[in-house]
This record gives sequence, C-alpha cells and structure tokens, in this order.
Amino acid sequence: MLLIDAGNSRIKWALVEDGCWVRQGVAEHAANVLDQAFASLPPPQRIIVSNVAGDRAAQCICAACAIWPCVIEFILAQEEQCGVRNHYEQPAQLGSDRWAALLAAWSLERAACLVVSCGTATTVDALSGTGEFLGGLILPGVDMMRHSLAAGTAQLGSAQGEWREFPRTTADAIYSGVIQAAVGAIRRQYEMLGTPGAHCILSGGRADAIRPHLGLPLVCMDDLVLQGLLVIGEEGTR
Repeated sequence: MLLIDAGNSRIKWALVEDGCWVRQGVAEHAANVLDQAFASLPPPQRIIVSNVAGDRAAQCICAACAIWPCVIEFILAQEEQCGVRNHYEQPAQLGSDRWAALLAAWSLERAACLVVSCGTATTVDALSGTGEFLGGLILPGVDMMRHSLAAGTAQLGSAQGEWREFPRTTADAIYSGVIQAAVGAIRRQYEMLGTPGAHCILSGGRADAIRPHLGLPLVCMDDLVLQGLLVIGEEGTR
C-alpha cells in the first residue's frame, strides 16, 4: 500500500507492507521529483492520497503513479469513518489532511484529545472521548506569521530571532510573539476541551518550535496524516 500526503509545502509518502513501513520519503512540489522517487518501488496494491495542495499536485501524483495499474484513491472527509464522527457543518469541506490526522489520533488514543499540526498553517482540532470531531481552528503557521509581519511592515525586518520571555530585540520580539500566539491558541482550545489530562497530539514540521512552550500532556507523532491514511487503508481488514 502506497500512502501519499500532499501538503502545502511538501509531499510525504510511505510504502507499507503487512503493516510495516518499508520505504518512505519526502519530495518537493516539482515536476518529475515523484517520478524518480517511485521508479524503484514495487507495484503497490493500493494507493491512498490526501491532497490539500491543489490540482497541480494531484496531476503530478497521477503522473508519477501511472506506471502502476491500480486506481488512485484521493480521500475526502466523511460524516463517519474509522470510529470518528465528523461534526463539520459540511463534512466534506474539512481538509483531507485534518481528517486523516483525526483518524490516526483516534486510532492511537481512543479518548478525548487535541490534534495539532504545525506546518504552513497550524490546525488545532478537538476529539471527544466518544470519537466525535467537535471542531477546530486554522491559524497561520509560525513561519507564515513571521513572514507576513516582515512583508507588511517597513521597519521590522525579517531576521530569524529567538524565543525569549521578555524579548529585547525586534527579531526576538517577532519570533517570540509568533510562538506565544500559537501556544495561546492551542492552550485555549485545550481548556475548552475540558478534559484534564487529555493528550495533545502534536505533529508537523514546526512542532519542535512549539513543543517546549505548551506545558500540556504531549504525544509527538511524525507523519500523522500518513498514519491516518494507513488507518483508512486497513479499515475492513481487521
């Protein structure tokens, strides 16, 4: 089974056989990159994809997978799947990456939890103790917030900066403000979940920047979307 997570910044993939991850990789959004990555793979029996990067990414995935005969399965959020009930007003409008992450988190926890992905955007999604997706937040990711400040102001600059409790340089003030904004949103949603001791499932390329400042019971998971795609792929085989 070939699992593909096409995010806004990168495409992550994994080849799974009998529940074991035998190959995996990361590709940039560029022509022929996936072709080269997939050329040496054995033919998968299924190809399951979460794509939030638009039509061009879908076309690249289809082109790279055309060497195999199996149909590509592009997932959409459902009203109910793998034990999770989706309370979005229009369930299919929930991003496929967020849906897959929720399925992975429920498969792991089987309990109330907060599912946080720190990437191009930061998403903060709440699962109840009975597997209900209650709703969630989308806010700019750490880098997006920092870059938007640099682009929208004449004198703040774009230096990286470091986190400080009480910043004394502009670069540190921007970076620390961005971190505190993300942490504040996550902690507020955790409080609203109202389940003391519930885990915060943390993933994404910028999770390391957020993790030291949360002060919550954490489970850090790489490749949470791919894990959710595997849950979907294994549904009905258990």
